[in-house]
Amino acid sequence: EVQLVESGGGLVQTGGSLTLSCAASGFTPGDYAIGWFRQAPGKERKGVSCISLNDGSTYYEDSVKGRFTISSDNAKNTVHLQMIDLKPEDTAVYYCAAERGSLWGPLQTYYFCSGWPGSWGQGTQVTVSS
Repeated sequence: EVQLVESGGGLVQTGGSLTLSCAASGFTPGDYAIGWFRQAPGKERKGVSCISLNDGSTYYEDSVKGRFTISSDNAKNTVHLQMIDLKPEDTAVYYCAAERGSLWGPLQTYYFCSGWPGSWGQGTQVTVSS
């Protein structure tokens, strides 16, 4: 079973930047997609950005397009989420999640990011002060 460990959360001012990292182990990268999901207080957990480690397809939720960039370092089995121009509404616990699949492409990556993956990290807090 895949294990996921997040790092890089913290407190930042509006307009600031943070990079989250998700270190994965115990899996075959080419079979998986990994994504970042976030949950703000009182709200549902939702997919923010996801990437297929098979073909590199990516997905971004509308509110983060142009501000967040997801990337994978397959040699290190790590997925990064670079976040710039952060806003108070980005404040949430950010979770790394993974799903195994037999076929990955843009549509499958979207479905993964819109659903509920099978494997989760412990979460990391991101707080953006106004």
